[in-house]
Amino acid sequence: MPGIQEPSISTKLADNLHEITIRFGNSPDIIIRKFSLLTASIEIAAIYINGLNDKESVDEFITHIMAFDMIGGERQMNSVEEIYQFMKSKALSTGEEKIIKDWKQLFETLLAGNTIILLDGLAEALSGNTSGGEIRAVTEASTQVAIRGSKESFTESIGTNLSLVRRRIKTPNLWIETMKIGTVTQTDVSIMYIHGIAKDETIQKLKQKLKDIEIDGILESGYIEQLIEENKYSPFPTLYNTERPDSVAGNLLEGRIAIFVDGTPFVLIAPTTFFMFFHAVEDYYQRYDISSLIRVLRFICLIISLFGPGLFVAALNFHQEMIPTPLLINLASQREGVPFPTFIEALLLEVTFEIIREAGIRMPSPIGQTVSIIGGLVLGQAAVQAGIVSPAMVILVSLTGISSFATPAFNMALSVRILRFVIMFIAAFIGLYGMCVFSFILIAHMCSLTSLGVPYMSPIAPFIIENQKDSLFRLPFQFMKRRPRLISQKKNNKRIK
Repeated sequence: MPGIQEPSISTKLADNLHEITIRFGNSPDIIIRKFSLLTASIEIAAIYINGLNDKESVDEFITHIMAFDMIGGERQMNSVEEIYQFMKSKALSTGEEKIIKDWKQLFETLLAGNTIILLDGLAEALSGNTSGGEIRAVTEASTQVAIRGSKESFTESIGTNLSLVRRRIKTPNLWIETMKIGTVTQTDVSIMYIHGIAKDETIQKLKQKLKDIEIDGILESGYIEQLIEENKYSPFPTLYNTERPDSVAGNLLEGRIAIFVDGTPFVLIAPTTFFMFFHAVEDYYQRYDISSLIRVLRFICLIISLFGPGLFVAALNFHQEMIPTPLLINLASQREGVPFPTFIEALLLEVTFEIIREAGIRMPSPIGQTVSIIGGLVLGQAAVQAGIVSPAMVILVSLTGISSFATPAFNMALSVRILRFVIMFIAAFIGLYGMCVFSFILIAHMCSLTSLGVPYMSPIAPFIIENQKDSLFRLPFQFMKRRPRLISQKKNNKRIK
């Protein structure tokens, strides 16, 4: 704890073992193995935490550095210093040796999954990297479906995640810096970037934001996202998260920075722009014309999911003259007998749809899909037959909900869902005029946002003509010769030379 002086490591092995036992509350997962040497009357203890280690590595490390018993007849070592020097030389051959001289370092090393060796009569400890234990294997991404490309996804092990990106970008300029965040959890957080491509000022700004974090614990990358974002009261996310290594590699090549957090498969990408949330990795694995068409479709779905119910409510309440007469008569006949106003009808269906969607996500996968499909069909049909809602409203809300799933980034889809309710309220009380005013305010707000100093709406605002080749549309690779100007270094912003 800050402000408390840590006691020094004692020369008495019994006192050191007692201190470790007391500090960990006599926890059963603290394993202490004692050894008595044949060559000298000196006691040695090996300490590790069960579950954080690979047991084979622990046994191999202990056996390797204590091999002096086997050569006792050829070389007699009776003093603690001789034995300690021999153990250090043996540990050095493994390349994982570390000398520990204080309790703070000892506990950090022990909690990292390493094995500690203590000798009676010596106020130092020797550690070896034996971290391991049960971790989830590399599997296919669950939240970002891979239509084409790599099926690998990140795991909860930060070492595995870093190596997955290393395999894709084989350059010594891929730099990694690691720090511990959280006064209690001491979570490993690493930033990864390509030296010479990522902007130095962006790197320094991110590092300073991470150093300024003061919190008890970091349990997921979402903690980091909320603590370093520059616009905490904006409904729009300003950091991108992904569980796909190829997505991280592609963003690193453009000059962005990846933030890895131990214990989560979701990696943060910064700086971020609005259009990134509507780009998928598969856009670069397919022909440019197909990718451009799909991107346009995503933006159409964005408009439908954001303004669909609001436009319908505003048109029926204030602007009936904008609706063709045959359609207006049809809608009026459908609403005959419906006891609620248009806004209440739309709000009721939207809330019901959100409940079904949330229930489907939280329940086990096979049951969740059944609840989502059957629940939507049964409730929708029953509500129409009961005269509570009109068929047109059911169709509109269903189309709106399906359109929201077309957004590749889940956090952006959540923001759109929140804003849809706000626009519905404005449309119900002010009409199309209020929707237009709110849209201008929303666009102005988005233009004011930044992500690590990079304008959120770039390359549209500010307008950068050379970066328009990969924003709303995607041109062939031979035309995309430069990286994003505001993100990468100017001297190294050529993508194709």
